[in-house]
Amino acid sequence: MSKIAAELVKQLRDRTGVSMSKCKEALESANSDMDKAIEFLRKAGIASAVKKEGRDANEGLIEVDEEENALVLVEVNAETDFVAQNAKFKQFVQELIHQAILTKPVSVAELMQLSYVKDPSLTLDQYRSLIVQSLGENIQVRRLLIIPKSSDVSVGFYSHMRGKIVSVVVLTGGKGHEILARDIAMHVAAEAPEYLSPEEVPDKVKAKEKEIARSQVQNKPPHIIDKIVEGKLEAYYMEMCLTRQKYVKDSSMTIAMLLDKESKELKHPIGVQSFYRWKVGN
Repeated sequence: MSKIAAELVKQLRDRTGVSMSKCKEALESANSDMDKAIEFLRKAGIASAVKKEGRDANEGLIEVDEEENALVLVEVNAETDFVAQNAKFKQFVQELIHQAILTKPVSVAELMQLSYVKDPSLTLDQYRSLIVQSLGENIQVRRLLIIPKSSDVSVGFYSHMRGKIVSVVVLTGGKGHEILARDIAMHVAAEAPEYLSPEEVPDKVKAKEKEIARSQVQNKPPHIIDKIVEGKLEAYYMEMCLTRQKYVKDSSMTIAMLLDKESKELKHPIGVQSFYRWKVGN
């Protein structure tokens, strides 16, 4: 097995949990195409639904901060975790997010062209270059997100693994539900949903899931096959859709049931408007 093939096998195993030998077989069948190899394993009934991210990732840090009118996330990547845990690197990230929350730039490019508040003769990108020279690693600001707050929503966030994973949940139903939003954000960090609800799953994804399910069922009457396919599609929703997932803090209810319970207790509707989950390098 070549070095590249060995790395692909490891990546496929990390994403699916399937044995190395089966991963190698799938990659050979798919001519080293990762997505086709995953589909091969799923059609064979060996792997279940696989989320987009793998375990391998670039190093770095995701920082989050908030004020009355906005919440801001920024991800900064480094080459090693050693540098990502360096005090000078962390200070750079803190200063970036501080300026982002003050000025609310629309993009990373706009953020990096701002003057560095502690030395206006430098842009933030020039300041970044100085940090690169000091720490001896390539450092890049990968992404920026500014989430506005209003009286109509509650925003909660959760940071996990020292800033390796950060999730944010925006709830409808007015302010005052930040604790619930944070609890659901913790769930999002743990369970990594791909979609908010089954209605948001693209038709082409549903069609592919049905195709995979049908390939696993043979020699049965058509009406039985249809029921099995629908059952497998429901299982996909339970794994990939936030509202269908079992709540990590109480597995007796789904997120949809949790929201319904809270809505009845508060006597007004609460729902998830949006959610975000960032993982360093993904």
